[in-house]
Amino acid sequence: MDTHTRLHETISALADGELTASELELAFAAVDTPSGRQAWEAYRLIGDALRSEQCGHVLSAQFDARLAQRLAAEPMPDGPVAQAEPLPPLSATVVPAGDAEPLEAGPPARR
Repeated sequence: MDTHTRLHETISALADGELTASELELAFAAVDTPSGRQAWEAYRLIGDALRSEQCGHVLSAQFDARLAQRLAAEPMPDGPVAQAEPLPPLSATVVPAGDAEPLEAGPPARR
């Protein structure tokens, strides 16, 4: 699999909330590129449309069955499949003021 495809899969997993904490840095770096932002926007819109009942499109009763059938027909990846660990709640990652270590200065981020 090429790097471009892997980065887009990472962005898709980010949009779906399926990344482990260790994968977030790569995902945010991928989104911080023009093609990454474009992919993020596309995946976000797709997710919004699939979850919304107000978009004017109602999924047929057989949609989930057809989707499951098509996914089952997809080839399985070689080797063991990694299981994503759930992310800790945001409140668990907040560091109280005064307890945080100062960040090292580095080159300014490009935007």
